[in-house]
Amino acid sequence: MEFDAVLLLSFGGPEGPEQVRPFLENVTRGRNVPQERLDHVADHYMHFGGVSPINRINRALIAQLRAELVERGVDLPVYFGNRNWEPYVEETVATMRDDGVQRAAVFTTSAWSGYSSCTQYVEDIARARRAAGPRAPELVKLRPYFDHPLFVQTFADTIGAASGALPPELFADARLVFTAHSIPVAADRRCGPRLYSRQVGYAARLVAAAAGYRDFDLAWQSRSGPPQVSWLEPDVAKHLSALAETGIKAVIVCPIGFVADHIEVVWDLDQELASQAAAAGVVLTRAATPNAHPRFARLAADLIDELRYGRAPARVTGPDPVPGCAASINGEPCRPPHCVAEEPTD
Repeated sequence: MEFDAVLLLSFGGPEGPEQVRPFLENVTRGRNVPQERLDHVADHYMHFGGVSPINRINRALIAQLRAELVERGVDLPVYFGNRNWEPYVEETVATMRDDGVQRAAVFTTSAWSGYSSCTQYVEDIARARRAAGPRAPELVKLRPYFDHPLFVQTFADTIGAASGALPPELFADARLVFTAHSIPVAADRRCGPRLYSRQVGYAARLVAAAAGYRDFDLAWQSRSGPPQVSWLEPDVAKHLSALAETGIKAVIVCPIGFVADHIEVVWDLDQELASQAAAAGVVLTRAATPNAHPRFARLAADLIDELRYGRAPARVTGPDPVPGCAASINGEPCRPPHCVAEEPTD
């Protein structure tokens, strides 16, 4: 399969204080989220000057991906579009159309299957193509990559770096805790039986083994919603309290569910969880996310090459079957190794 462009598709984030509230309203539109909750989350962004790190990281990743493609002898433009903030994917796809792009590979900043992690990005693609009209380029979403060797090794290496920052006397007994964004239990069943949570657990086992850990914990973070709605548990804050009560003195947190330093990482973990740990007498160290590391750009280029050259997907295999994609778009199953968005309509 040949491509004449690449689209990096992401979530989006504000880049100034005046953008915070409109961004949050975009994210939560139609969900009946209380205004007090938006005020609370807005304060997290304001702590960082009203700027999310995500757009800056994505632009740096695009630069790395361009360099990686050139290194491979591939001359492809790399475009940038977001679901919830500028540059909006609709505007980006219109630009691609005007530039004469015919078919583009789409790399999303989510490693997982599931509705919000995969299917919703396919819906974003379809919506953008409809808006662009009959001359819209074909957009081919690259596969989920939670078990790609470079994904696994990157997190294994950052766990090693984080553990190396611990005081020597705490190193041996430090507890490794993986985290990912919690979602409602009902949402975890939307695209197959616990597809998202099973993939996160599968990847955590792969990464822990690569990092040399036999034992680890998996917790969930950043839940938002009424208490009567069941979300994936245990919550990482409650889990940290439980570890402290058992006498654990050091914790290595690996935010495996995130490929970049979202606000949920730099606030929920680096601020709130770190403060909780300090108050409990627990030394907390966090593994880095891939961000714009050249290895992450190589991963994206590898996924493109799988389709360009018809290569078998590169995977690290574990003891259990790989939890596959079971997403559905308009009743049609999501077909590995990629999803093709629906044709635009007038």
